[in-house]
Amino acid sequence: MKLKQGSFLWYLYLDKLYCLLSVRNVKVLVEYFHLLDVHHNNTLNDVLFYHFLHHVTNWKRRQIMIVFNMLDWNAMGEIGFDQFYMLVCILLAQQNHLEEQFIFRHSRPVFELLDLEGELRIGAENFHMYNFLFNIKKQELKELYHDFDVTGDRRLNYKEFKLFTIFTMDKYQERQKAEKENEKKRKKEKKALLKKKTQHQVNVSSKQSSFTNRSESRM
Repeated sequence: MKLKQGSFLWYLYLDKLYCLLSVRNVKVLVEYFHLLDVHHNNTLNDVLFYHFLHHVTNWKRRQIMIVFNMLDWNAMGEIGFDQFYMLVCILLAQQNHLEEQFIFRHSRPVFELLDLEGELRIGAENFHMYNFLFNIKKQELKELYHDFDVTGDRRLNYKEFKLFTIFTMDKYQERQKAEKENEKKRKKEKKALLKKKTQHQVNVSSKQSSFTNRSESRM
């Protein structure tokens, strides 16, 4: 998923630690929600929801309606601001590659969203359906049910799901640490190369100057 550059969401800032909007951004988002709510019901129906996401993302109609049905958990045909706010945070987390952080910080709301039938269990088909929201890779999904399905029923309860979020967060932090170390190593190597190049230029200049002085002395 990509946010369309120049769209409203492009200018919102998501806190990278807690994956939430600032108070100022929330106030702006409330005003934006009221502008979208042309019927003044404090809700968005499926038509308004579709046009909003079509305007700010590159999602296809099918994906948009899948998300709408997920958020409209009571089948009222509309969503309120709370669901809208949750969606915006998910979109910004995905845009900033913070999916693991978001799932970890908001494991309970995410679990409830994925628990479509209200059975307090999440099957693999739920993850497959909403994979474009959280970017969980196929191999990771396979490992998820192999490693964390303690009860062996091919579905995850909340405790099992929470363990998964902790594990993925640990892996995310390890990747971040490795990337920082690699970046630090690249900068160090670049600095050493620049120093070596500068020293080479100084040596060349010194030799040229020495050759010129000897030539002038002979004349």
